Amino acid sequence: MSQSAKSQQSILESINAPALKKDLPVLAIGDTVNVHNRIVEGDKERVQVYQGVLIARAGRGMTDMITVRRVVDEVGIERVWPINSPLIAKIEVIRHGDARRSKLYYLRDRVGKSRRLRDRRRGLKNIEVPGEAKQAEAAEPAKQ
Repeated sequence: MSQSAKSQQSILESINAPALKKDLPVLAIGDTVNVHNRIVEGDKERVQVYQGVLIARAGRGMTDMITVRRVVDEVGIERVWPINSPLIAKIEVIRHGDARRSKLYYLRDRVGKSRRLRDRRRGLKNIEVPGEAKQAEAAEPAKQ
């Protein structure tokens, strides 16, 4: 990239910086998310929650997009949102899925239980938490 292209990129990033959302959770591919979508009907506004699996992410900065897939009555529905859109009120991560790919388009062909992803925390029950280890060491000398 030439010097002028880098300076143009930095100028664009500085212009778009105030419009970027700061309160976004860490979104990983395979996560089950709730997207709180603002819907404006006439003079009324309401929030509708769309829950599904995050199957793709594209772009960066202002053009960052997510694709969320859900299945309703055995019909797959995918929606694509710009993350920084003012129509998105909030994004919540419900469950962390274990995905080894950056795009989960193969889930479109899956039916039934094979559609589900494993939980990322499945093997963490035997790992020690640092605070708990100190408490266990303090309790052992008292027993002796």
